[in-house]
Parts: sequence; C-alpha cells; structure tokens
Amino acid sequence: MNQSQALKILQSGANVFLTGSAGTGKTFLLNQFIDYLKSKKIKVGVTASTGIAATHLNGRTIHSWCGMGIERKLNDKKLKKILRREEVVDRISNAQVLIIDEISMLDADRLDLVDKICRAVKSPFSPFGGIQIVLCGDFFQLPPIDPDSLFAFSAFSWRNSDIKVCYLDEQFRQDDDRFLNILNKIRANEAGEKELEFLKSRLYQSVDCASKPTKLYTHNVNVDALNNFELARLAAEEQVYQMTEEGPVELVRLLKKNYPAHPELKLKIGAIVMFIKNNFDSGYVNGTLGEVIEFDGNGYPVVKTKNKEKIVAIPDSWNIEEDDVILASIRQVPLRLAWAITVHKSQGMSLDAAEIDLSKSFERGMGYVALSRVRTLAGIRLMGINEMALKVSDVVAKKDLEFKKMSDIIKK
Repeated sequence: MNQSQALKILQSGANVFLTGSAGTGKTFLLNQFIDYLKSKKIKVGVTASTGIAATHLNGRTIHSWCGMGIERKLNDKKLKKILRREEVVDRISNAQVLIIDEISMLDADRLDLVDKICRAVKSPFSPFGGIQIVLCGDFFQLPPIDPDSLFAFSAFSWRNSDIKVCYLDEQFRQDDDRFLNILNKIRANEAGEKELEFLKSRLYQSVDCASKPTKLYTHNVNVDALNNFELARLAAEEQVYQMTEEGPVELVRLLKKNYPAHPELKLKIGAIVMFIKNNFDSGYVNGTLGEVIEFDGNGYPVVKTKNKEKIVAIPDSWNIEEDDVILASIRQVPLRLAWAITVHKSQGMSLDAAEIDLSKSFERGMGYVALSRVRTLAGIRLMGINEMALKVSDVVAKKDLEFKKMSDIIKK
C-alpha cells in the first residue's frame, strides 16, 4: 500500500495499524494525518511507546498520556486514583483520535490498560472508549523490554477493535539497493553468511559525515564508558550534580532501577546530552537531544537543542506515590550524556551516519533496528557484529505474512 492510500483509510475514521519496513515513511505519514486532524479541528492524542519516538511527533509517551505510568496491572483502587487526575481525564475526554507510535515496544498488557482507562473515562462499551485508535510501528524492531510479555497484537483490545492494517511498501530512507536487500533478508529471517560478510565490509571503515557519527551500542555499560571518555576530553570545567533521595531503601532502589537518572551527573560546556524526563512546560521530552552551552547563575546547565532552543535543565523528581502521598522520591538534573546511546534509544531515528557495535547483540531485532537507522551502507562504521544481529522473531515473521494479506484486502 502507498502513503496516499493509507492516508485515505486513516481519514475514514477506521481503527488502523500502520506498518511497513524501516524507512517507508510511517512517521511522515502520521504527521500528515495529524495536520489533517488539526485542520478539521479533530482532537488527537499524539503518543508513542518511547520518549524519543514521541519527539518525532511532538507528542508524549502513552504511559504519561493515559496516566498509567510504569504500571502493568490496574486494580480498582489504582484506576480510581488515575480518574481523580483532572488533566488525564480531560485529555481522554477530549480525544477523538489516539495515535500510539512504536507499538512494538508496548506489550499486550499495557495496551489493554490504555483500553481500560479510556473506557472508564468515556464509554465502557466501546473499544478505547470510542476513540479512533491508530497504532503505528514495525514488530520486526525491538520488542517490549520485559521478556515475559506478549506483543501488542496479542492484546484483547487489539483483537476487539476491528483494526485495519495499512502496510506501506515504498522505501524513502534507504537509497542503497544492496543495503536494502540485506535489511529485507534480515527481516525475512533469511540472512546468512553471505549477508554477514557483506556487512563486515564496513568493519572499522570511515564514514563521510559533516559531524561526528552517532554511536550505537547494545549495552549501557559501553554507552557510559564512551560518554565518560568523551566528557574527559573536553577542556572545560566540570560541574557535578548529586542525586538526592527520600523514602525507604527498597522503594528508592526501585526508582533507581526504573528511571535512568544518574546518582552522580558530571557535565561540561560542550557535552552532548539527552533529556530523560518529560516537561512540556519547559519545552522538552524524554529523548530531546542537545548540547550544554553554558551554566546559569544557579549553576544549572543551559542546553541548546537540535531545534536551536535554549532550555535550562533544573532538577526534577521521580516519585512513587500511593493515595496521593509520595512514598519515595529521587531528584536529579534530568540529563544524561549522549555521544553514544543504546540501540533501544535509537528506535525511530533516521541517521546519515552511525558507528555501530553489534558484537554483543543479545535480542532478536536489535541488529535490524541499528542498521536500518542509517540511509546507506557507506554511512555505517561497524565496530563488531555477531550472528544474533541478523535474527528477528519467528513469531513476528509469521504474523507479518498475515498483516500483508490483511493490508491487500483493505487496499482492494
């Protein structure tokens, strides 16, 4: 299906799963649809499963939008607490359309939670409370982080919502036919020794790029080591920010595990950073990238974003609450160094060049995500690769054939 056909189906008011391989313009089409909705004064909730993906749509995470946070199950008590939050109820009440991008990383339980909350606010007898639901993404990319969880297409709410599949097949990101063929081979679970050797031709090769290529690693420990190395190379004076914490040790430990704030954050002028929390009033979301250009009168970092906006990063809090009482809290400047990022964080990005280390790939889909961020093979400086990097989920490969057939039916 092409983009214009998919746009007509989206405009018809149908519930839609918009999919296609990396680089087929899914996010571009979503932005077209959002512009159409705004021109018609149709209220739309724009969300994604990750912060970085949300920035591509000027939206927020679905966890924040519907108020579920990190919850995976909701009893009546927790649901009532969400329904007491006026801003959440207003968002859902007003929404006529809900978009969730990067659906592959949202598990079935949490999609059902979104459905449950929307029904509780709007209409208990209609899927998602009667809101038009638009799910977007590619299940060949990264799965939900919890290995025991099911893909979103297994959710009761998915099966119950008469979702039409729009499978895009025009390629816009990759303009290198040989590279595209390899990505398609990986996607079909047919990549082998031939494809591996072809990718190895990019081992330690230089890339033609105006700025330093983004570095992608599979593990946080490698990301942290590279970022600390780059920080040490800057001649500027170092500023250090210590995390403060309140509450029982076990709850504080849970907060530190679930949120990416550093206990000790070190920054210098010239540091490449990423925001790790949503703050719409201050103009940033989880995933916003920028560079520290100065420190204000209070000693807080001033970040210049890719959009040339200047934002003062003041400390913010991550809390565990119960019955509107804060049980535990950590507080830190909401930044982390970002010369290098994990493959998980790169999902949804488009890059001219990247330095990629897949030697420790541990998850199916990880290699596909990292490689497909880049437009051409010549834009990749490969630092290592293993056989796992060429694998994708067998369950998804089988389901993908079903999605293609469903899309063909809708297209006709």
